[in-house]
Amino acid sequence: MKNNRGSSPDRPDRIPEAGKGRTENRGKLFFFLLSFTAFLTVMVIQSDLVVISFRSIYTAALLSITAPDALREIFTTDILEFWIGAIYLVVLPLLLALFARNALKIKSAEEVQEEREELSLGKLSLRAFMRHKIALYASAVIFVLYSAAFLAPFIAPFSPYDQQDFLVTAYQPPFSKLDALVLRQPKTLAIPIQSGSGRTIELTNSLINDLQLLKTRNEPNAIKFINEYRIDGDSVIYLQGMRTKTIALRELAGSVKPGASGVAGGKPDFVITRTFLLGTDQYGRDILSRVIYGSKISLSIGFLVVLISVTLGTVIGVSSGYFGGWIDAVMMRIVDVLIAFPALFLILIIIATFGNSIYLIVITLSFTGWMGVARMVRSQVLSLKEQEFILAAKSLGLSDLRIIFRHLAPNTLTPVIIAATLRIGSIILTEAGLSFLGLGVQPPTPSWGNIINEGRDSLLNYWWISTFPGIAILTTVVCFNLIGDGVRDALDPRMRG
Repeated sequence: MKNNRGSSPDRPDRIPEAGKGRTENRGKLFFFLLSFTAFLTVMVIQSDLVVISFRSIYTAALLSITAPDALREIFTTDILEFWIGAIYLVVLPLLLALFARNALKIKSAEEVQEEREELSLGKLSLRAFMRHKIALYASAVIFVLYSAAFLAPFIAPFSPYDQQDFLVTAYQPPFSKLDALVLRQPKTLAIPIQSGSGRTIELTNSLINDLQLLKTRNEPNAIKFINEYRIDGDSVIYLQGMRTKTIALRELAGSVKPGASGVAGGKPDFVITRTFLLGTDQYGRDILSRVIYGSKISLSIGFLVVLISVTLGTVIGVSSGYFGGWIDAVMMRIVDVLIAFPALFLILIIIATFGNSIYLIVITLSFTGWMGVARMVRSQVLSLKEQEFILAAKSLGLSDLRIIFRHLAPNTLTPVIIAATLRIGSIILTEAGLSFLGLGVQPPTPSWGNIINEGRDSLLNYWWISTFPGIAILTTVVCFNLIGDGVRDALDPRMRG
């Protein structure tokens, strides 16, 4: 027996939009599955580094309780990068699995109807943004870039600071392969092992060993890049550039007897091959590793600067528009003066006066970029404070702070969010420009700008040094601008319709 709509009463009603929504979710499911697979692959390949990272976190937590001074002496930012990367590598696949589970859920007609009735402005805007295909693709690219920045210690094939054997490794084109001899000599130990006994010494030495394993990427033996080699009796004769050198077999790692050859590709097991996918620079440093590590600097500076400048501009704009009077007059005159002063020259003066560091760059860019947000928020507040809900809040005796942060600030977020997403790209360009001029992040710390600067003198002959970080900047800025356009369209009721 069927009802008037032709559906069986024994089955829950399903509206056509549910099937349509399921079809639209295929793209999201594919993205979740691909991302989950990529994270799982990295986790499996770098499982030893992940285990060492979490072990060092546990050791550092115990050491922070028993001997915080000892922890401060050996703690470095290098190990912090591995900790953040390991946590990100484990937590994000769980979140992706949760999102995929929600996307697979098929909802009944009643659930869909309830959702329609309960849709807030934020949910409506999110749905409109999800229909903006170009913005979604741009968001996926930005997700990949930020994931690469977080996972840099695990996915970068080399340390971005390695400058070994540049007679062999310098100016290698993309996809170059070089042989290297594995020495018995261990890599340099940055922090010496402490002598003595006791629980604190054991924890300290354990953390030092883990730090060394992480910094060497669990490859404790030193390597020597070579152009050619041949085994001559109990020694190996190898070529580095124009130099011919000899090394005894007993100084090389491996279990191969003198004069014997390994089974892998006819090479002895003390010879390994390394591939430089994007080539090397004049010091033999891997460009791919430097671009990946450079994304940490460029993307984090862009995010932090926008966060600080937008927050500062919102607070000043809301305060100026709400209180009015002499407060509004003073604040707006300060804004007018700062806007009239060329921002680039102001940045150059501050950096030339106080020196250049990452923290100073963030502060300088933040305090020279809030004025536009402040004027925009002020204009919104001047209109909102005459609305009935603000007058009702004042009549109820609510404090100024409560009115500002509970009622006014949330209603000014739409233009602020749009301005923030569009501004990240310009901040990244500004930071890259400062680094290119030598006034930003200083070598050897990699950033996209100073990598381009290092390759500008040899752009015609060794194009890959500047080309790949330039492509990274171009991709990032274009994607952030596309996301900003999508957010603007999603938050605009006229465009959303």
